[in-house]
Amino acid sequence: MSAIATVLVGRGHVVSGSDQVASPMIERLVALGVDARVGHHPELAARADVVALSSAIGADDPEVVAAQGAGVPVCDRATLLPALCAPHRTIVVSGTHGKTTTSAMVLTILRAAGLDPSGIVGGDVAGLGGGAVAGTGLWFVLEGDESDGSFLGPTAEVALVTNIESDHLEHHGSQEVLEGAFRRFLAGAGSAAVVCADDPAAMRVASGLDHVVTYGTAADADYRVVDLALAAWGSSFTVEHRGVPTSVELGLPGRHYALDAAGAIAAVATAGVDPSAAAAGLASFRGVARRLEPRGEVAGVTFVDSYAHLPAEVIADVAALRAGPWRRLVVVFQPHRYTRTQALWRQFGDAFDDADKIVVTDVYPAGQAPIDGVSGKLVVDAVLDRHPWRSVAWMPRLDDVEGYLVATLAPGDLCLTLGAGDLTVMADRVQRALLDRAGQAS
Repeated sequence: MSAIATVLVGRGHVVSGSDQVASPMIERLVALGVDARVGHHPELAARADVVALSSAIGADDPEVVAAQGAGVPVCDRATLLPALCAPHRTIVVSGTHGKTTTSAMVLTILRAAGLDPSGIVGGDVAGLGGGAVAGTGLWFVLEGDESDGSFLGPTAEVALVTNIESDHLEHHGSQEVLEGAFRRFLAGAGSAAVVCADDPAAMRVASGLDHVVTYGTAADADYRVVDLALAAWGSSFTVEHRGVPTSVELGLPGRHYALDAAGAIAAVATAGVDPSAAAAGLASFRGVARRLEPRGEVAGVTFVDSYAHLPAEVIADVAALRAGPWRRLVVVFQPHRYTRTQALWRQFGDAFDDADKIVVTDVYPAGQAPIDGVSGKLVVDAVLDRHPWRSVAWMPRLDDVEGYLVATLAPGDLCLTLGAGDLTVMADRVQRALLDRAGQAS
C-alpha cells in the first residue's frame, strides 16, 4: 500500500492513510507529501474520493465503516493496481519466488536506459529509496502477486513467470487451479510471455501459447545463461541471444540471481533495450532488502538476512553463500505460516545440505491460527529423517536462539537468517551482544 501511495502522490494526487504502528515507511511517506498517520483516523476516509485497502483490512475497520457511511467508494489493492497501470505499457513479473528481485532488475534497467519508468516492487530496492517509482515514461513495472490472484488484473504487454511451485493453495485450491491462473496470466500478454526454461511447471503452463520467450541455462533457451562463475558476493556470466553473447557482472551471489537477471534482460527487449544496455544497467544493481541482504560484520562474524521461506528459496540462498570463504555457515530458519509448513515440511529435508549448523524456530503465523501438530519441529524431523547426522537445533523461542548464537558464533562464521522480519531484529541484537563482548575483551 505504501508503494501505491508513493506512485499516486508522485502523480499529483492528494493521498492520506494510516497504519497500526510508527515505522520508517510512515516517515518516508510523510516526507513525500502523504498525510500518513499512526492509528485509526476515520475522518481521513470520510472525506476521501476513494478508499483503498490492503488484504489485511477487515470490513469492521473504523476507516472502512467511516468511508461507507459517507458514501465513499471502497476498493481493494487488486482493483487499484490495474487503474495505475492503465495509462502505461506494462511489464508484470510473477512467479512463486524471484519475482521481487526480477521486477526490481527490470525497473533498474529501464531507469538506467533513460526511459523513466514507473513501478511497484514488493520490497525496498537499493538505490530507489523504497519499492515504488513514479516516472514520466511510458513503461510501468509491476510485481504481480499470485497469492490472491491479483496478478491477473492488470493488462500486461510483457508477462514474466520466474517459476511455479505449490504455494498459496489455500487461495487457489489445487496445483491445477494455480497453474491455470498462471496460464491465463501468460496468455493475456500483449507482446511477450517470458518464461524460465529451467522450470518445468512454467514451461508446461506456457506450452502452445503465442509470443513465448524463454530464458535460463537450458540449451534451447532464447536468452541462454552460460559460463556462470559464482563468487562470495557476486557472479559473472554470459547471456547468449541469437548467437550474440553479452557479458554480465552481477553484484549478487548465486545461480538464482543470474537466472533473474537473464529474465529481466529478456523482458526489457520489448521496451527496445538491447542485452548490452541491460547488462550495463544491472552492473549497479545491489538487490532488494531481505533478499540475501548483507547486515554487517561484527567480531569476525558476517551476518546475512533473507526473506526466503520456501524450500527452493532456502536451497538457493544457502547454496549461494556456500561459495564464500566462511569457516562455518550457520543457518537460522523460521518457518512461515502454519498452512505452508503443514503442506511443505517434508520438502525441507534436503534444503539445508550446504549449511554446517542449522537452527529451526517455531512457525511465524502471519496472522494464521495454529494448526494442531504443526510446528517448526516438523522441519527438524524432515532434516533428521534424511540426514540423521546433521547438526540441527530445535529452538522454538527466539530468545533461546539469540543466546545460542551469542555463545557459539566465532570469527570466520557466516550467520544466515531465513524467514520473517522477527529474525532480522533478533540478529541485530546478537550483533550488539557480540560487539559488547568484543569491547569488554579488548
